[in-house]
Amino acid sequence: MISPELQKNAVSPSLQLPWEEDVVALRRDFHAHPELGFEEVRTARIVAQRLRDLGLEVTENVGQTGVVALLRGGKPGPCVLVRADMDALPIEEENAWQWKSKNAGKMHACGHDAHTAIGLSVARILTQEKDDLAGTVKFMFQPAEEGLGGAGRMIRDGVLENPKPDFALALHVWSALEKGTIGVSSGPVMACTDEFRARIIGQGGHGALPHQTIDAILMAAHVVTALQSVVSRNVKPLDAAVVTVGKIEAGTAFNIIPGEASLEGTLRAFEPEVRKNLETRCREIIETLPKAFGGRGEWQFFEGFPAVVNDEAVTQRITPALQSVAGKENVAPFEPTLGAEDFSLVLQEIPGCFFFVGARNAEIDAVYPHHHPKFNIDESALHLGARALVAAVKELLS
Repeated sequence: MISPELQKNAVSPSLQLPWEEDVVALRRDFHAHPELGFEEVRTARIVAQRLRDLGLEVTENVGQTGVVALLRGGKPGPCVLVRADMDALPIEEENAWQWKSKNAGKMHACGHDAHTAIGLSVARILTQEKDDLAGTVKFMFQPAEEGLGGAGRMIRDGVLENPKPDFALALHVWSALEKGTIGVSSGPVMACTDEFRARIIGQGGHGALPHQTIDAILMAAHVVTALQSVVSRNVKPLDAAVVTVGKIEAGTAFNIIPGEASLEGTLRAFEPEVRKNLETRCREIIETLPKAFGGRGEWQFFEGFPAVVNDEAVTQRITPALQSVAGKENVAPFEPTLGAEDFSLVLQEIPGCFFFVGARNAEIDAVYPHHHPKFNIDESALHLGARALVAAVKELLS
């Protein structure tokens, strides 16, 4: 149970509190002090100190601001990695509660404050049972998940070595799932994500003399329209994919036809062959279509993260453990999303599972999507998430 004081107020985190209250206090503290990717100095300091207070072996500055900790059980056995991301987003929060962001233009709008608090609570719970654990738990508190590749930085700094994990686990609180529920599936659950940029180059001139120009806006408009045909005409209907142009810039004045336009967008898919097909077809369109108007196109491609693919054996093994915590009726297959996650880099190396914990509750206005300035969670997700990870870890160490 949560005390009446904690229900409405921010309370300082403390190991003197029951863990059910401490996890809420931790989350609210992190929420009030959000830090962007590779800037998580305060967060990492609190994480490292808490883990030391629990008696774990702690290494700081892994992947710049990441923290790694080892919990060695009383018996020999495998190593399970538990990952929690720590970074916030460059968003101005529009909520009004006591633990609203104190850092202007920064907000925990994706739930990483919850993930960090859950990770610390898992460490606390398992520490109390460490003599009975047959193996090692490696905690990976990761910076810079939001597009900056913090997982890759930690991997390069050796997080998957000494000891090498046998299994890897992570969760995400999820605003589209109702509180009290868990979504888990084997295979792809989140998409690969790539970025492209394009320059459409023509010849500028006066708006009254279009025949003397090669209109970059006109060419860019045709390019954007043509790109929307890639998914409908070059991808099998049963394969999921997205081509989105999210940014377009051109022009300096209402009566000047610009000689150049720029586009930026994202490509998403689950399967490697679909991913490659998107890249190929979009590049062909951008480089060749402007030629029909007398212009030219330049293409830049930035390979992002691979798809998050859950190992079938690990997923099947931990699902009953998740059901034992949430109730069998509250654990369901997760519908894959074309969002992306760099935990995929860990799962490329280590078999594991990335599952989703429901955080939606219309009664408290926890209905906004991730990355929204009014994003909120039902804090019961903290308790369910911690219990679910503990149960999954124990299953993999059994």
